[in-house]
Amino acid sequence: MSKFDRNQVSEFCLEGRFLDFAIKDGYKLKGLLLATAEGECYVKLAKHLRAAFNLQLPKGTWLQVVGEKTLDLKSGEVKLKASRVMAAGAEKQTRGETVAVSSFGDKKAKPAKATILVCQKSDCMKRGGTGVCRALESALSDRSLSNEVTIKGTGCMKNCKAGPNLVMPDKTRYSRIQASQVPALIDKHLADKIQKQENHREIVISTVSIS
Repeated sequence: MSKFDRNQVSEFCLEGRFLDFAIKDGYKLKGLLLATAEGECYVKLAKHLRAAFNLQLPKGTWLQVVGEKTLDLKSGEVKLKASRVMAAGAEKQTRGETVAVSSFGDKKAKPAKATILVCQKSDCMKRGGTGVCRALESALSDRSLSNEVTIKGTGCMKNCKAGPNLVMPDKTRYSRIQASQVPALIDKHLADKIQKQENHREIVISTVSIS
């Protein structure tokens, strides 16, 4: 019996409250944990969703998830894989709660902020992680990117002896990073955002001069 004969594949659509992200190796986003009417469940995210998902999503946010459900006919195990994640109806949101998700997987949705991941475990912190975090904040502020890029602390990246460890928005991973190296890394990996800021500044200056 082939794997396809053993599995029953169908579409699913469910709603639930966001509980947490499922993270692998301390920094790789894999899926979501949701509280639904049937109980807690895990939903794996398709690759295009992992790259664009808003990691600042508040816990408790109501989400609607659409995707593919695979049932293993032999074991009875069910696996869910999301192809689209949206905010559930406004009537389900708690009063005063800010919904930080609109329509992941929708081509018209606005892209999430770029995120720099920094290991926050004690080994990395002892090796200069605190200074690296401060250098990141300073470098982003100096380039007017504080509102464009998020710095997110993570669990262990499993390379403790080579700390501090960080992952840039394009998924490039660095070890043994020193605070003095941070500005160069920002310039290298966020060159497009820096250029946009400079172009915007030039337009503003030009507009002021003309007026």
